[in-house]
Amino acid sequence: MSTELTHRNDEVAVPGIYFPTCGAANTRRTLEISTRRASKLGLKKILVATTSGKTALMALDFVAAECLVAVTHSTGFSRPDHQELPSPIRLQLQDAGVHVLTCQHALGGVNRAVRKKLGTYQLDEIIAYTLRLFGQGTKVAVEIALMAADAGLVSTAEPCLSIGGSSRGADTALILKPAHTQDFFDLRIFEVLAKPHHPD
Repeated sequence: MSTELTHRNDEVAVPGIYFPTCGAANTRRTLEISTRRASKLGLKKILVATTSGKTALMALDFVAAECLVAVTHSTGFSRPDHQELPSPIRLQLQDAGVHVLTCQHALGGVNRAVRKKLGTYQLDEIIAYTLRLFGQGTKVAVEIALMAADAGLVSTAEPCLSIGGSSRGADTALILKPAHTQDFFDLRIFEVLAKPHHPD
């Protein structure tokens, strides 16, 4: 598939689902709607942000494991040397055939250390706050696409489905063309399949 999505005339208008609230209560519906659309478009890769592993495990109800990339928080995100995805869940996902990606967050690396130490926001966090105008899930969905591209788990030449959320669960789904972090402005969002109507 090319970087541009091809549609029949009756598929140009893509209805988005707008949830009244953010959060985990929207996870199953987000996965259901977005994976159906991804299947219709023949997308090969589905990215899902997951902290505890619950969202990634639920995604297996909707997609084949080999299509799924589960992106975790970086180790040390919540406290030094701690990984929030429990090892048994990681092994369960990997044994099922899911790619599990744990790496530095594309929009919160050494620049975050500068902010913590000096109280000065850096460019990557300004970009993150700008994306949050559309909701936390939008920022997450964009960020994990950058991370997966940098890890070589998705192609920058093909659209994919990227699913994020607000704190826990999933409430946002985008069809986008990934880019490497160093080529951030080449990323393109094609479709918004789900998001909270009133993001926090």
